Amino acid sequence: MKKVVTKIKAFSLPELLVVLVIMGILVLLALPNLMPLISRAKSAEAQQQLIFLHTLQKSNFYSYSSYSSSLEDLGFEQQKLVTEGGNANYKIEITEADEHGFKAIATAVVDFDDDGDYNVWEINQDKELREIEKD
Repeated sequence: MKKVVTKIKAFSLPELLVVLVIMGILVLLALPNLMPLISRAKSAEAQQQLIFLHTLQKSNFYSYSSYSSSLEDLGFEQQKLVTEGGNANYKIEITEADEHGFKAIATAVVDFDDDGDYNVWEINQDKELREIEKD
């Protein structure tokens, strides 16, 4: 009995390497155009965290007739930052707090587009969320 040898059509290693190099070049060309999109997507984290902090502050105000200057007293737990081996890109801080209002900021710990500017967002007691500094 004879063995039947069938050939499978496939790409050679050099052909695959050429395709990978071409794809890499295309990604490098497209990356600068995608950086603003990446920065905007990451800023959603800051916005969500500040809105959550606003909710906690309002709850605290209804209970104690004053806004808190302590994240701990509000029950807000800062997630571990990417600079410390975690996942959070923004450090949350309360900059002002009294019986009349509060301000909190979210400052990026990573320069998303390597331009030297770090993204900063702010929220106040009226839930006015605004971008202080663009990345």
